[in-house]
Parts: sequence; C-alpha cells; structure tokens
Amino acid sequence: MKDDRIFCKLPNGVIPTNSIYEDDEFKVILDAGPASKGHALILPKEHYADIYELPEEIAGKAFILAKKLATHNTALLKADGFNIVQNNGETAGQTVFHFHLHLIPRYKNDGQMIGWKPGKPTDEELKETADLLRI
Repeated sequence: MKDDRIFCKLPNGVIPTNSIYEDDEFKVILDAGPASKGHALILPKEHYADIYELPEEIAGKAFILAKKLATHNTALLKADGFNIVQNNGETAGQTVFHFHLHLIPRYKNDGQMIGWKPGKPTDEELKETADLLRI
C-alpha cells in the first residue's frame, strides 16, 4: 500500500466506503461519482499502478470477480446491459494510477456514452498490423 494514494486507502479501510464486496485481495466499492446507479470499482488491496504492473494471477482473479458481480448486479438492478471499463495511461483516460475496474450497469436511455469512433483501415493496413502484433 502506498500511504499517499487514495485508491490504496479505500480498499484497505483507511477511508470509509460503500463497500459491496470484500475478500483478502480485493474490495469493491460504489463509485462516489457514478456513471449510473450501481457503478462500482474493483480495487486490489495491493498497489499496482496499471495493468502493466498487475500480476497475471491478480488480473485473472479481478476479471473472475468482475463477471460474478456483473451477473449479480445486473439481475438485482434490472440493468439492460453492463460495461466493464479499465484505463491504462493518461492518454487512455486513466486519472487514478492504481489499477481498478469500473463495473457500470447500463440502462436504456441512461445518457452515458462509452465508445469510440470506428476507424476505416484498409485490408492491407489490418494485415500489416496483424503481422506486427501476432504472438
């Protein structure tokens, strides 16, 4: 835990939260500035700045927890859909540098927009990018 970081304090009980789940590795709290009713954050108790620092084992557990909570919360809140959002780096919209997942229930006509303007690459550009990225 980094003592000066709010997202380290929140999952470790230093600052009061509206918690909806907790185990030895994670705390899930309602977002104080929600995009919709039920918007929650999955916070690891250990500090990892972003997905690049996150150990694979913890990443796997975070997404298993995200699936469990998305299913549970969608049913209880009668949501019409669900976004799971995770940003890495300032350019990608990360404003708090402690890995976290946003769990955002979605409702018809909720006014939220989470998306992007689709690009129009050529077939050749897609092939070149695939060749570059193939593992």
